[in-house]
Amino acid sequence: MLSDIDAADNLVALFLRRADEGGDAAFLGAHRGGSWETISWAEAARQVCLLAESLRRIGLEDGDRVALVSENRPEWCIADLAIMAAGLVTVPAYVTNTERDHVHILDNSGARAAIVANERLSAPLIPAIMRTGMVEHVIPIDDIRQYQSGNITCHSWAAMLEGDAGAARAAVEARIAGIGRATTACLIYTSGTGGAPRGVMQHHGAILSNVAGAADILVGDFGISRDERFLSFLPLSHAYEHTGGQFLPIGVGAQIYYAEGLEKLAGNIEETQPTIMVVVPRLFEVLRTRIMKQVEKQGRIANALMDTALAVGERRAAGQKRIGDGVRDFAVEKLLRPKIRQKFGGRIKAMVSGGAPLNPEVGIFFEAMGLTMLQGYGQTEAGPVISCNRPAAGIAMASVGPPLRGVEVRIAEDGEILVRGELVMHGYWQNRAETERTLRDGWLHTGDIGHFDGAGRIVITDRKKDMIVNDKGDNIAPQKLEGMLTLQPEIAQAMVSGDKRPYVVGLVVPDAEWALEWCQAQDEKFDCKKVQELPAFRSAVRAAIDRVNAELSVIEKVRGFAFADEPFTIENEQLTPSMKIRRHKIREVYGKRMDALYRG
Repeated sequence: MLSDIDAADNLVALFLRRADEGGDAAFLGAHRGGSWETISWAEAARQVCLLAESLRRIGLEDGDRVALVSENRPEWCIADLAIMAAGLVTVPAYVTNTERDHVHILDNSGARAAIVANERLSAPLIPAIMRTGMVEHVIPIDDIRQYQSGNITCHSWAAMLEGDAGAARAAVEARIAGIGRATTACLIYTSGTGGAPRGVMQHHGAILSNVAGAADILVGDFGISRDERFLSFLPLSHAYEHTGGQFLPIGVGAQIYYAEGLEKLAGNIEETQPTIMVVVPRLFEVLRTRIMKQVEKQGRIANALMDTALAVGERRAAGQKRIGDGVRDFAVEKLLRPKIRQKFGGRIKAMVSGGAPLNPEVGIFFEAMGLTMLQGYGQTEAGPVISCNRPAAGIAMASVGPPLRGVEVRIAEDGEILVRGELVMHGYWQNRAETERTLRDGWLHTGDIGHFDGAGRIVITDRKKDMIVNDKGDNIAPQKLEGMLTLQPEIAQAMVSGDKRPYVVGLVVPDAEWALEWCQAQDEKFDCKKVQELPAFRSAVRAAIDRVNAELSVIEKVRGFAFADEPFTIENEQLTPSMKIRRHKIREVYGKRMDALYRG
């Protein structure tokens, strides 16, 4: 398996090899018409080749860019592979993009064609296409209304899948024989946590080396086989899901099922029974809160078992053991963990967290529940996976594990993590200045601060550019504080600030469910905005912050706080699609309010 990945010249060649091996076995699954339907490996390969030849037939040429705007679904995978099979470059775009976002990406990438899922997603895309005047072909997967424009040709998805499948396969194989690992496969636009998204040029070898490194962990530590099932939930336009949720399962010959969205995720997990899940920390935090609340309602025995599991888990994580822990763990294994595992389908082998730092307390919780949690680290500019915890090397929740196979990592004098290897991008599309700033002497300068622990695992402390430096010159890691704050039941989201200031202050979004329960207990009418004006409500949130402060050093303590007017969301541009806060956007809205905390 690993030798096949290492030897592959490009992603399409690897896919076609796996498709030939898989044949009529299920490959892609989606919930349609009230049930889960699947597409076989052979059928997916047929559609990929036919679509690739249709893309060439309408006039697209080697290296042309094709925008892909769709929610996670089988057609996303088929379109992505077909674009590459046609010798073109995929330009994924988030489904949450506004017209302005699409204008930036279309203008920057120079895309000549766009594949769009449906009418809803075409609404902001088509006006952007008309404004930029670059896209010549639009291919809707589902029917959309026709737009009056003499410059755009609309093609039917069904018609693009017609033709001689044998001839299409032969043409694709002839073409991809000339596509090497250094050839650009896609432009993945960064999610814009610090400004305008930049197009990362990911080559075939970058993704293949990532797939090989990740497969090495799954095969070596978990003995995975072709029977594995991935549940795809994170946006495929994000590098983490694109590599880890699409090309990794292709590389190991696994099935991919597509979740229907956050509101149906819990049910989808139980229905599809995945063995591997690739998720961001924020989702784990939400699931942890839900599980704890469900257990709380089950009575004294269930709560006692939960407390026992967490206590044993914390000691195990710290390398400690108390007399009787074996008996306690046996009781938890018999009476609690099976129920928790069943909520995850009952077949989970590993859940991989990436995209943002995972609070160790969250990782310990899931390990205590009998669910193997692997925390990884990476960047879009590095394929995106740089390192990952693995059982064979010993899992430490405070670390993100050793570098993947074939990845070089060193720590610069100022603590910045530097990365070198085939996984590193070739640069930012049409952005030489940023490329030269980020890639120096063959090393990717990640902008992250960290160090190696005694076992050779990477420990991340913070983002170099996000690091708070107070007026005394002390360095404070904001993500650590924000992670601790959001673990409190009263706080859903938080952002801290304090650069060049005497102390740290915070902006807080109260947890809506907790706020509702508080109002009911206080006999107050529930109104998210008005309740924040009540002194007693503010005191309750202040108490949560004080609990966190009790565990922080003097310079880290959050001295003052203000409430946000609304949650940080993708729609108000204060959250990225991978659920990381966009600090610059939040500061634009709440900067004056946070500054006022220093005048009180």
